[in-house]
Amino acid sequence: MDIEKIRTLIALMEESELVNLEISSDDEHISLTRHYDAPAPTMMAAPAASAASAAAVEGKPAEKAGSVESSPMVGVFYSAPSPNDPPFVKVGQKVQAGDTLGIIEAMKIMNPLEATQSGIVDEILVDNSEVVQFGQPVIRYKA
Repeated sequence: MDIEKIRTLIALMEESELVNLEISSDDEHISLTRHYDAPAPTMMAAPAASAASAAAVEGKPAEKAGSVESSPMVGVFYSAPSPNDPPFVKVGQKVQAGDTLGIIEAMKIMNPLEATQSGIVDEILVDNSEVVQFGQPVIRYKA
């Protein structure tokens, strides 16, 4: 395999913030994975001031912030197991730690997004089929 080809693929990953890249052809196969020093955030508590600042930047009114479940990877968020099925969770629903909140598809693999705590869903912060980034808040619980 040509080292310049590998360098080009690494540069592509860095530019687009991809976490995984896999390419196959008849005679070669390459799989690249980026690892971060910090562990993937799955839950964080957002201070009210930070939430207000973020809301002001987006042009939305400031709201009281609760804890959130964040995406552990880059991928496409799906709120239901299939288009004809009901969503995993709805606003106002009580969830238990370990419950499936949605699915994040990354490289054709369906990864469940599971609740890390029990609580009541206050807001679903992303739309079905929306691309989510690493660490992006997906579900907010009531404070």
